[in-house]
Amino acid sequence: MKKQHFLKHVKRSLTILILSAYGCAHADINFPIPDAPKLENVGAYILIDAKSGEILTQYNADQRRDPASLTKMMTSYVIGEAIKSGRINNSDMVVISKDAWATGNPKLKGSSLMFLEVGKQVSVENLNKGIIIQSGNDACIAMAEHVAGSQSSFVSLMNNYANQLGLADTHFQTVHGLDADDQYTTAHDMAFLGKALINNLPNEYAIYKQKEFKYNLSKPQLNRNGLLWDTTLSVDGIKTGHTNNAGYNLVASAVDGNTRLISVVMGAKTEKERESKSKQLLIWGFRSFETVNPVVANLPKMNAKIWYGDSNTVNLGSLNDVYVTVPKGQAANLQIEYKMDSDYISAPIEQGVKVGTMQFILNNQVVAEKPLVTLEKVEETGFFGSILDYIKLKFNQWFGDIF
Repeated sequence: MKKQHFLKHVKRSLTILILSAYGCAHADINFPIPDAPKLENVGAYILIDAKSGEILTQYNADQRRDPASLTKMMTSYVIGEAIKSGRINNSDMVVISKDAWATGNPKLKGSSLMFLEVGKQVSVENLNKGIIIQSGNDACIAMAEHVAGSQSSFVSLMNNYANQLGLADTHFQTVHGLDADDQYTTAHDMAFLGKALINNLPNEYAIYKQKEFKYNLSKPQLNRNGLLWDTTLSVDGIKTGHTNNAGYNLVASAVDGNTRLISVVMGAKTEKERESKSKQLLIWGFRSFETVNPVVANLPKMNAKIWYGDSNTVNLGSLNDVYVTVPKGQAANLQIEYKMDSDYISAPIEQGVKVGTMQFILNNQVVAEKPLVTLEKVEETGFFGSILDYIKLKFNQWFGDIF
């Protein structure tokens, strides 16, 4: 865990160094970035590029804080993974227990509810919407029991996923986020949980943009994320949270062209303040940066000589799309340099083996690095081919690259 925490801070320091390099070069490169807003009266905040993962600005982003209903993002993540894997289905009917009934569970009194009735059957689809749109604490309990058999087992799943996603400063004690001892997260971790929701579970994330949901009431309940109604931004998520201990929290995500940003504001004083501060971050981010996709998954960026293989060359690139954050208007100036790990590649070799590094360069500054990997499997050649390659390789080593 300590090693993970150290590496995370190293990566963040490098990100800040890159942004500092942009700032120091303003006079030469003629694409100045406006200073990031300094948000007052909030406990912590962060803004990231959801595709590249770059941190664009942050304050107290590693400070452990009460997540409140931001916890439901992880509840939703566990549910989304269960649906994706086929362990549960949207059409499953869930019997509502006494613990998930507000009248029967004093802990739920006065909190956000879907207003479930004990003994009734409700579909997974409706309960999931109740969690995401209505922030229903009762729906969280019902789904936890359906997915894992008990709330405690579900909380274990939540913490396991937090570990898998590298959320080193997050620990859950409840399925809904009501105040509990030893329950905490950070602005940084919530931003990257949002990134995982968006990128790993698009069907689950699609629910977050719905503005209202009606269940068991005469009128629909509105999504508490007021930025969904803001016509100046294309916000399509993510989640609000509030308790007396936490203050007002908001994780928001919006899209502009090829760029998606995620903002997190924690510990604001009011609902309006968490929205206005989030909007400040998002507007600054969209005006200052854009996301570039210089490497498309499985499309060769170069090829290299391979020895002892049934093919003479191997295609190199990335098995996943690569995204890089650059100052607004500078996408066309991004360049790539390739650094090989060794002078020679030998077969047999599997697909996806790292053989070098792609360096993404802007104004002579390395702004990002990604692995350069083999895009195909290359089998070993036969006996005579191996002998011939051995001779050629020795000549290359003795006399320079003549073959």
